[in-house]
Amino acid sequence: MENLIDVVRDRYAEAARRVARGEPAGCGGSASPSEPCCDPVTSDLYGAGDAAAVPDTALRASLGCGNPTALAELHPGEVVLDLGSGGGIDVILSARRVGPTGKAYGLDMTDQMLALAEENRRKAGVTNVEFLKGRIEQVPLPGESVDVIISNCVINLSADKAQVLREAFRVLKPGGRLAVSDVVVRGEMPPAVRRSMELWVGCIAGALTEDDYRRMLEAAGFTDIELETTRVYELEDARIVLAGSGLDVDAVAPLVRGRVTSAFVRARKLAGLPIVRDQPQNS
Repeated sequence: MENLIDVVRDRYAEAARRVARGEPAGCGGSASPSEPCCDPVTSDLYGAGDAAAVPDTALRASLGCGNPTALAELHPGEVVLDLGSGGGIDVILSARRVGPTGKAYGLDMTDQMLALAEENRRKAGVTNVEFLKGRIEQVPLPGESVDVIISNCVINLSADKAQVLREAFRVLKPGGRLAVSDVVVRGEMPPAVRRSMELWVGCIAGALTEDDYRRMLEAAGFTDIELETTRVYELEDARIVLAGSGLDVDAVAPLVRGRVTSAFVRARKLAGLPIVRDQPQNS
């Protein structure tokens, strides 16, 4: 697990350095500056309004697979936590949605991404934001302290996703909700893909199946679980994603075709049941 953490940290640190140099982030830093390897996954995620509301460096640093802030139905005054906040795009958008009476936390383990996110926060002029250093398996916040947890193509990177979801449940207030974008696979992936560290860092090899995602959410205590497919990646998408992985693209791409999806995952932590006081007995 530590080896995977180091690989993920190194690749996303390089992605932050690319953005700071004015280059595309690539896919975890594994692509060439002129050709981001995860383009089918990370492109065209934010509408014109959201894109205009954040610094260009926040938009270019986004390596997600969706726009959780647009689907999380955030309300003024809420406290939001973004797991794996990267360059801060979803934190900044969340901060604007919850307004000055709310707060948005961003959690990331990569120093370079945290520095980039803080610079993007400054450029955006938002003050109700706090970036935290840490791992999503060990959230440095007290229990029952946030209303909404979002994440954008990060949970799949963890080697201990069950622990991530347990931590998410712990820090949510009763009645709080999980609203994340993630890569989800349908059926079994080829073993060579599952073994590929490059593709794990690139959001593919570590992805859960729909059934496993539901099972882990239920085991963590969540209810009202929904998985909504937002995009299915076809043959040409698979070829682009697999490029640079070291695998035989012509052989593997047809096996991956249609199995990799982006999904919006919703779940809720039930509020505590009301106290029912004993009723006096009729005499």
